Amino acid sequence: MASSENLNPARIAAILGPTNTGKTHYAVERMLARGSGVIGLPLRLLAREVYDKICAIKPANQCALITGEEKIIPPNARYFVCTVEAMPMDRRFSFLAVDEIQLMGNFERGHIFTDRLLNARGTEETLFLGAETARPIIRELLPRAQHDTRERFSTLTYAGATRITRLPKRSVIVAFSAAEVYAIAELIRRQRGGAAVVMGGLSPRTRNAQAELYQSGEVDFLIATDAVGMGLNLDTDHVAFASIRKYDGRRRRMLTPMELGQIAGRAGRFRNEGTFGTTGDCPELDPETIERIENHDFDPMTHVEWRNSALDFRSIKALDDSLHIGGKHRRLRRVKGVTDELAFERLSAIPEIQQSIKIPADVRRLWDVCQIPDFRNVTIDAHVRLLQDIYRLLQNNKHRLPDDYMNKQVSRLDDPSGGVDILSSRLAQIRTWTYCANKVSWMWDAKHWNARTREVEDRLSDALHESLIARFVDRRTSALLKNIGLGNPMETSVKDNGEVWVDGHKIGYLDGVDFRLDDSATDLEAKALQATAAAAVGPEIDRRLTSLCGGTHAIFTLDDTGRIMWGGKAVGRIASSGSVFNPDAELIGGALGNQNLQNLAVNRMRDFLKAEVTAKLEPLLKLKALSESPEALPATRGFAFSMLENFGYIDRAKQGQIVRDLDQDARKQLREVGVYFGQYTVFMRDMIKPKPATLLSLLLSYGAGGDKKPFIPFAGVTSIQNEGELSSTHYTDQALAVAGYRACGTRIVRFDILDRLANLIRQAMSEAGGRKFVIMQEMLALLGSSYDDTRGVLQSLGYKSEEVEVKPEAKVEEPAKAEEPEKVEDAATEAATTETPAPIIPASENPAAPTVAETPAAEAPKADAPAVDAPKPAPKPKSGPKPLSPYTRRETLEDGTQVDLPTQELWTMPFKKRGGGRPDNRGNDNRAFKGKGKPKGNFKGKPRGDRNNTPRDNKPKAPKERPRKIEDSPFAALAALKNLKKD
Repeated sequence: MASSENLNPARIAAILGPTNTGKTHYAVERMLARGSGVIGLPLRLLAREVYDKICAIKPANQCALITGEEKIIPPNARYFVCTVEAMPMDRRFSFLAVDEIQLMGNFERGHIFTDRLLNARGTEETLFLGAETARPIIRELLPRAQHDTRERFSTLTYAGATRITRLPKRSVIVAFSAAEVYAIAELIRRQRGGAAVVMGGLSPRTRNAQAELYQSGEVDFLIATDAVGMGLNLDTDHVAFASIRKYDGRRRRMLTPMELGQIAGRAGRFRNEGTFGTTGDCPELDPETIERIENHDFDPMTHVEWRNSALDFRSIKALDDSLHIGGKHRRLRRVKGVTDELAFERLSAIPEIQQSIKIPADVRRLWDVCQIPDFRNVTIDAHVRLLQDIYRLLQNNKHRLPDDYMNKQVSRLDDPSGGVDILSSRLAQIRTWTYCANKVSWMWDAKHWNARTREVEDRLSDALHESLIARFVDRRTSALLKNIGLGNPMETSVKDNGEVWVDGHKIGYLDGVDFRLDDSATDLEAKALQATAAAAVGPEIDRRLTSLCGGTHAIFTLDDTGRIMWGGKAVGRIASSGSVFNPDAELIGGALGNQNLQNLAVNRMRDFLKAEVTAKLEPLLKLKALSESPEALPATRGFAFSMLENFGYIDRAKQGQIVRDLDQDARKQLREVGVYFGQYTVFMRDMIKPKPATLLSLLLSYGAGGDKKPFIPFAGVTSIQNEGELSSTHYTDQALAVAGYRACGTRIVRFDILDRLANLIRQAMSEAGGRKFVIMQEMLALLGSSYDDTRGVLQSLGYKSEEVEVKPEAKVEEPAKAEEPEKVEDAATEAATTETPAPIIPASENPAAPTVAETPAAEAPKADAPAVDAPKPAPKPKSGPKPLSPYTRRETLEDGTQVDLPTQELWTMPFKKRGGGRPDNRGNDNRAFKGKGKPKGNFKGKPRGDRNNTPRDNKPKAPKERPRKIEDSPFAALAALKNLKKD
């Protein structure tokens, strides 16, 4: 190398021009054409990029890379790629180039570029590459240098302000703080799928990986600081400024037009046109600035930063004096506030360090320590404390850093876990020790520590890269949209659990023919996933629809929610447009499939439902046919139609009159189609079986007008608890009835079980010899319920209970004395006219019911019948049902013994009063007429006044008997048996 006073007569040239003029490419070509060469670049990242390029052209053993934190120097290396600070000034090269020479004006690093301009030379050729603004300075400092102007390959145009969410693809968004960069990247991720991040604080490996993420097209946006403007080559079409203010290490200031142009010039690589503009909260650029950027017309540099490079290391004072020597040219401005000088001033003032310096090598060593960069970007005092520790260890350990100290510092940083901020902090710290490891004279085993720190830095860089991707890039959305845009075929697979994977990314779930997007998808992701599904999942849905249409009825089932199942997956449901006898179906999902296949699938499921109705609702269909049959009796057709309106049942409590109006011939025709006349309900036995009842419940609940709350019957269950989710309050009376159930107190009981309960009640009455009975164990077993639940069932059916006292001994009562004639008459009259027993359906209507010898009315004692002491003759033995067992409860006495106590509760059906102004069972209104005029109706008989004037006989009159035909009386058979016994 030669000094500025003894310039080499070899060619010296300044290759100047705006960005995208091919200056760096030209310099690399010129270097490789020489026998040896070195090129100084402004960024470690750019140095690595150029190194990789020349390794692809020349053998790797001829290429070297030197940066502050990385050294690759083969023994026979001829071509060196370095950062400007790391250029080997003690070696001679045929070719030498310095890129971005305009950085001579930078406050922190400018003096290094100025020194290279003045002192670095190649023996054959020297090139200085940079912006046009450096031309006046170079002309004055190097009068003999040649000047070459390069024109930009493409034009640069201002595009105005654009919202971040509307920026075009292949855009670079520029901000000047980590907080701004992260906020914009998060917004881009949510709205546009993700972005890469490039900042000066990232390690070169991380920046390379992020730049490659953008270059490969995996993301269409890059969020960067002004580091993007210094030689980082990117294929971008648009540069958007989110801010035009930055902190330069001293103060927060506006960017100059030159700096704006350097960054905006990244847009439009090679022959592609480029645009620039503003976005976010950034104010629009003024017209003058826009014109200067478009025309690359910037103010020339008036001075450059400079510092004496011929330093004197004889003593601390001598070094300090040599650092503060002023420049000899008016364009050279003495640099101020540089980190290494500030650190030297503070360290040299420490008495301990002053005392440790004995020879010039100690001064040089102190200066080398002061030149450790502040990778952590902390305050100068914190940085000086670290440098002080390093210098002390060097001085006390034979000018080497101890291995245990290095191991401690490196090991605590070797942790790739954590988020972006934590990893960035660790990475900044490990770069300090990587720099130290490259100082061969400081290490006992430089090769080991160089490899160890490099390994940790690479691991942290990779972890930071992945963390940035996880935070700011939706790789799934980006990859899928890229494949869709390029029309690439996608590999689709459906897992056993229904997960759908496309090109290694899970996009959702396929349940039957219904595709659902992944729940974690955002709005943007949902659009991408839906587009992917249409292209990748549609063929699979078509295949399933085809298989569905070609199957038999056996491939379908109906679940308890009205869904049609196919292979365990829901593919359809009962549609609300259908009815019981003409059900309709609708498809669940299938929207991504072919429309014709969807229609065929719906028709196929509709046929399945109709087949189910034909097979399982056959009794109801027979009833429908009977209601329309011209051969059936009119009464039969009418009753059958009424049952069809109620879907196969008649509640006798609400519609008892139409049941009583049926004659035996009509009943016979109804029984032939399966109608059963129960005690409380007229129903069809085959329709209360689980399968028909379930189908009918589902068709009614999910068909037209349904409430979608079916009551699903349980196979083999006679009754269930009326509580919780199965409480009758959740269902309508019709929902329970079509399933064959009725709510009775705390239980929901099946129709036929209620009928069997009525038979047991009759038998219990018969065995008790009266109208009262106790709850039997057989009743509890029949209902499958507790004693209290059975009580609730009886109460809901209208039975009343009374407690009786069990006496220890039976007492013989005295014969009752005859009452006065008036009292007897009153009692007889009240018994005859005001009360009548509640109607009980006779056994003749129910073939399964046991025959009862006497009616409860016949068993009731007459009012004037005296009690007798003579024992009754023993009844004749007869065959009949097995005697019932009264319910007994077990109690523990005070002495610990357990005894079974019979129930003391008697049950009976109370009489229903006819008087009191209510109509009787023949429809006659017995209420007295009050008012003016004549009463309405065809009244036959004597007026009320004449009846009152008729003298009343003191003897009670026997009530008149209304002649009835035997076939019209439900008690005819029982009354005939009674008369036979009296005879």
